[in-house]
Amino acid sequence: MFMLLMAVVFVIALVASATIARLFDKSIKQLLARIVAEDISHAWARYLKFAIYVVGISGGVRIWALERYISKRSQNDEILELTRDRWIVEIYQTVIGTLQSVVWILLVFFVFALMAYVIVRALEARRLKAEP
Repeated sequence: MFMLLMAVVFVIALVASATIARLFDKSIKQLLARIVAEDISHAWARYLKFAIYVVGISGGVRIWALERYISKRSQNDEILELTRDRWIVEIYQTVIGTLQSVVWILLVFFVFALMAYVIVRALEARRLKAEP
């Protein structure tokens, strides 16, 4: 039963990460194309998509929390039984953990991208002002 839970949690985290990566793909590509050169913007977009998958899956699949179903943490603890209610809680925590992790990586990316965009715009304005 534990292996099935691991597989289901992994698939849910993968699907949630893929959905988010697909939703933000166009925005990320447009922003990177504006900030960095065209030839490396594709590489950065692919890297960010990979990071979304890695962070999303690692945030959704919480191995340390799932260990409760196969081993004791201390002598006073007991091994938890996988009931229907615990499945629902684990699935919910997987979705929330995946979304929280991906939100943080996207927030950091967009903050730095915004700063870079402002710098690029300021440099363009300065260059246009300097031209007669």
